[in-house]
Amino acid sequence: MKSIDLAGAWRLVQVSTGESVPAVVPGDTHSALLAAGKIPDPYRGTNELDVQGIGREDWAYERELDVDAPVLQERRVELSFDCLDTFAEVLVNGTSVGRADNMFVRWTFDVKKALREGRNTVRVLFTSAERTAAAEARKLRYPVPHVRYPIQSPHRNLVRKVQCHSGWDWGPCLMVAGISGAASLDAWSDTRVDYVYTEQKHGRDTVVVRVFVEFEAAQAGEQALRVTVGDASAEKKVRFEPGANRAGMDVTVERPRLWWPNGHGEPHLYDLKVWFGTQQASRQVGLRTLELVNKEDKSGLSMQFRVNGVDIFCKGANWIPYDALPQRESLARLEHLLDSAQQAHMNMLRVWGGGRYETDSFYTGCDRRGILLWHDMMFSCALYPATPSFLSSVEREVRHQVKRLRHHACIALWCGNNEDVGALTWFPESKKDRDRYIVDYDRLNEGVVGRVVDECDPTRTFWPSSPSAGRGDYSDNWHDDRRGDMHYWSVWHEGKPFSAYYDVTPRFCSEFGYQSFPSLRTIRTYAAPEDFNVTSPVMEHHQRHPRGNSAITEMFTRYFRMPDGFENFVYLSQVQQALAIKTAVEYWRSLRPLCMGTLYWQLNDTWPVCSWSSIEYDGSWKLLHHAARRFFSPLLLCAWVKDGEVSVMLVNDLPSEVRARAVVSVVGFDGTVLREQSLDARASAGSARRLASWPVSDLAERPENAFVHLALEHGSQRSYNELFLAEPKRSALAAARVTAEVVAGGRRAPGGSGAPGVFAIRLVSDAPAFHVALETGDIQGELSDNDFTLLPGTARSVEFRPHVAVTLEKFRRSLSVRHLRDTYT
Repeated sequence: MKSIDLAGAWRLVQVSTGESVPAVVPGDTHSALLAAGKIPDPYRGTNELDVQGIGREDWAYERELDVDAPVLQERRVELSFDCLDTFAEVLVNGTSVGRADNMFVRWTFDVKKALREGRNTVRVLFTSAERTAAAEARKLRYPVPHVRYPIQSPHRNLVRKVQCHSGWDWGPCLMVAGISGAASLDAWSDTRVDYVYTEQKHGRDTVVVRVFVEFEAAQAGEQALRVTVGDASAEKKVRFEPGANRAGMDVTVERPRLWWPNGHGEPHLYDLKVWFGTQQASRQVGLRTLELVNKEDKSGLSMQFRVNGVDIFCKGANWIPYDALPQRESLARLEHLLDSAQQAHMNMLRVWGGGRYETDSFYTGCDRRGILLWHDMMFSCALYPATPSFLSSVEREVRHQVKRLRHHACIALWCGNNEDVGALTWFPESKKDRDRYIVDYDRLNEGVVGRVVDECDPTRTFWPSSPSAGRGDYSDNWHDDRRGDMHYWSVWHEGKPFSAYYDVTPRFCSEFGYQSFPSLRTIRTYAAPEDFNVTSPVMEHHQRHPRGNSAITEMFTRYFRMPDGFENFVYLSQVQQALAIKTAVEYWRSLRPLCMGTLYWQLNDTWPVCSWSSIEYDGSWKLLHHAARRFFSPLLLCAWVKDGEVSVMLVNDLPSEVRARAVVSVVGFDGTVLREQSLDARASAGSARRLASWPVSDLAERPENAFVHLALEHGSQRSYNELFLAEPKRSALAAARVTAEVVAGGRRAPGGSGAPGVFAIRLVSDAPAFHVALETGDIQGELSDNDFTLLPGTARSVEFRPHVAVTLEKFRRSLSVRHLRDTYT
């Protein structure tokens, strides 16, 4: 195959005016206009409102292409686009060669007759998705509603485009268009390999890997197919007919090294290589068994993932597109986000249904890190049409994406949508005539999505919706914790206290969350100092939930004293968010095996905004993500107060029994140890065990005067945790004085001078200080720890690795330390 890569320089033309600016592929309209100085940065201030007209215009990407005679002599010459966003007509030298109407489909157009030797012009004309959606709405016999947000492009559910491009309760409304993936001109005369995927049969000491190759043939013929998996190989002749073909071959791997989720073993990958005719394809595959266990029991319907025979408690978060402007995405940013998930002991991410099927780098990154994927199809918070043309487009989409991705070890589950079962009860139209809409739902979700998944990937379970109780069950899994997966939003949306997490026992909670503001450094990227007020127009513009800031403030009044000033407000919002998610995760983890998964909402952001994320748009960790590294730890000592009783639990996700020592101390807020007890901390592999319990009144006569400190010793490892016996606002916190000593150089090797470019921070306090947070001003980098308790007489060491070189003096000036008692006078 001869291939010409079409990435690089193009022109973007506004069709209505003919005005053009430079553009790049892969890229998008808004990024090109921003780079050319034609629009302001839509992420800053309220500029987003000024660029809404871009999504209502038609745009064209144009470039010249030189083609030589050998290319034209091949039997097939095609233009191939991995992603055209969204309604596009492709023209070569003014001749239309095809149209696209779904950004989740790979489009290939025959251009042999339209090309000529020498210079050619390629033009991709994008029609406004917003206007097209409105036109589709006018054709409907009855309305098909969707959830609406403060800034919204309407009828997004009628077009096969990233749903959150149209605006969400954490994201901007930027209806980008463009060539968002790889693009190439391909010429060939024999065969074109389209998909390579595998099935596995595990024996005692072998794994038989059946490798499938789907390919297009220009004419009938025969070619050699050779496959290697690691050092194992097989070869045979394959005969084929013109058009679409499939061939399979078994390769036996002896004494296989298995792929394991993060925290359970090595996620070993084998190199898979395929030679077919003149083409070679390479993949990496992990050898593992995986099943979703749904069993009826006395508590309802279980939901747990079993990998290589081991039941895995799934720990992680929900993944959304990591930029609203696709051109701003980069491999470095992607790797940082996945590294951050791995470092927080996450073993599962949920690819949310309002986003997109991600790039190949995302899936290979999850494979390498042992991060399982709960993978939604791209439908969310809406009803969808069931017209023949829409269903046909979705079938092509699902067939392509499942075949493209199914070889990845990381994919654990295909899920039909996000919250579309619930959406059947959200709108006046569907409440009035639910039968009409449930028939449409079933035609789409089971008749197309489920059917095609079953056909194209019989190795995995199709889960109809998140949340749901499985196929054929349309019950309300927002409030029913007995069956399947649950979305629990009563704390955020209904304003219930954090203790409400103790009232449910989800079998698997795939969504729950609490908001916070991003750091002041991120806020400065979109707001000027005069906007540093919670109710300023700019601050409210970067809060997309209609009552988000009110919900944060109202919850303050339940747990904390009101903070002084905007900086303390921002900090306390992150403390509150971390406390909310910690409360839920620690309790639900201790319920295993009844509960076997907690995926909080959400890992990342699409732009700088106040949201539920634990990682800010620029990659900085919020306090929540530092807390997650502790509450997702494979070995967790935790405690809670429920019904007037303190329970101390040991949770062990490790593959072997743990024998450790736990020390439970009751400490006054002046630092005096009032009571201390050592516990024999044992837990079998993959279990949770109650170590002790006491009435609160037995631990402290006045709960507001003391807290519980937990210490766990396991070999050379130490971990700590805390529990307030009363709300922090009622607790008599000491005005602790925390001092920080900074030196250059981090961990020191024997005889060495320390890690270059790393600062070591030694912290001490004269009284218990809670939620100690280090802030580094405008200096970006990674802290080894944050959001912890500092006890008097015990120093804490933290390392900071800046992203760019900075002097010790500058870092010292930039560093500040804040703790809970600092937030009020």
